[in-house]
Amino acid sequence: MKLTFYGGTKMVTGSCFGLEVNGKKIIVDCGLKQGRDDVGNDELPFDPAETDFVVVTHAHIDHSGRLPLLKKLGFKGAVYATRLTAELLSIMLRDSAYIQEMEARWKNQKGKRAGRDIVEPLYTIADAEGIVEQIVVMDYGDVMEPFQGIKLRFTDAGHLLGSASVELWLEEDEETRKIVFSGDIGNYNHPIIRDPQYIRQADYVVMESTYGDREHEPYKRYTKELAEILNRTFKRGGNAVFPSFAVGRTQELLYYIREIKQEGLVTTYPDFEVYVDSPLASEATSIYSGNLKGYIDEEAKRIIMNGESMFRFDGLKISKTTEESKALNEDMTPKVIISASGMCEAGRIRHHLKHNLWRKECTVVFVGFQAQGTLGRLILDGAKKVRLFGEEIAVNAEIVRLKGLSSHADKNGLIRWVKEIGSKPRQIFVVHGEAEASEKFAASLRQLGYPAEVPDLEQSYNLITGHVVKYGIPVPKKKVKGSQAYISLMAAGNELMSAIEKSRDMANKELLKLAGKIRALLEEFKS
Repeated sequence: MKLTFYGGTKMVTGSCFGLEVNGKKIIVDCGLKQGRDDVGNDELPFDPAETDFVVVTHAHIDHSGRLPLLKKLGFKGAVYATRLTAELLSIMLRDSAYIQEMEARWKNQKGKRAGRDIVEPLYTIADAEGIVEQIVVMDYGDVMEPFQGIKLRFTDAGHLLGSASVELWLEEDEETRKIVFSGDIGNYNHPIIRDPQYIRQADYVVMESTYGDREHEPYKRYTKELAEILNRTFKRGGNAVFPSFAVGRTQELLYYIREIKQEGLVTTYPDFEVYVDSPLASEATSIYSGNLKGYIDEEAKRIIMNGESMFRFDGLKISKTTEESKALNEDMTPKVIISASGMCEAGRIRHHLKHNLWRKECTVVFVGFQAQGTLGRLILDGAKKVRLFGEEIAVNAEIVRLKGLSSHADKNGLIRWVKEIGSKPRQIFVVHGEAEASEKFAASLRQLGYPAEVPDLEQSYNLITGHVVKYGIPVPKKKVKGSQAYISLMAAGNELMSAIEKSRDMANKELLKLAGKIRALLEEFKS
């Protein structure tokens, strides 16, 4: 019975974890790496064709974005997800595949002139559609037994419509272990979705730590703060540009702007128009306006029961075509532009930044986490200039970060979630956070008496004995690029260093013998 960390360790994207029990191989999440983590998306350290089934915590691309790659590489099993996760995946994976195909086409147009080899997309729309057909839908609280000795249940994580924590009961050699994967744990008192639901028992926990080193501001409704931003932007005659995740965050923004419109909080330009410039966001909003039974909070239920729309209001416009998107920057009327991607790494938002970042009258409002290495993080960290489409753009616009809109629990929320488990788990593995945040959160858990550690990439644990069975790859201070073979070599070197550290109490004769063998190996390598 083994747990292996294939992604999402000491990084905030690319979540991917493997389990082996009774000869069956399970993958929990298979996310796309983004920003500084964007290395090796086309390589997987396991064989998809030998994987028996996959579990997806939620639809965000950093948890699901490589699912079509599994299909492409021969995976034929079931993908377990909640109903709304399945609905969102059907549009998000197609959108991701479209981006992969367009990027490959663009690279090939440039590469052909330079005489470079043809670049293949990471996966295609056909791969995305194929993996969606393999999804098996489950409701919260249902218990599924994919194979004998393996049981599965989803619990609402309160992060996104359909998001879940995963409970897995594993039996092998008359031993039973329960492992819980937190997924992304939601913030509390946010609109639309319910607060995170709790899990009462676990032997092992694999949990996120995105904001494990900090606390959010005290909860408040953000209509007033958002209205103040719009008032001063429109007074200057500028646009308010929101780089926003198409699924979840865009709908939350529309929810707040509907309240602002209803209460007349924007006085400088009360009839302002709001443009959602993302086909994906438009499709996602349709899902958010559909059958939400069992997924939303009481306030959202009341709005729907009263016959109102959570996301519709006067002045809302949807930009579907490329021509409509371009026209937004030709029209100098002050407006709100909500566009993807949320970290400014791809999509239409980059064009809007090109046309608005240099304008002092405009405001760029960040409403979600910006991973290291992304354009969004660069702007937030105070860059004076950025490059977009080969052109240097001055950052003159007002830059605002609405911290309270995070859909992730902060340090206190994460600790609250752990405490609700009840009896202390044998081990908590802290993942899905930048290295410093994960280490600080693990230290906080240890101070509270919980056994917690931050695993390395490709590290493996025996869940029966609780021991490491394979040491992983330490995260370097600077990102190292290389093939899977090179990464495996790094892992072997790390295992060697671990063995050396454990040999401290060996007899001097044995230590000298080991040193001699290492030197002989190095000499052989040099030759």
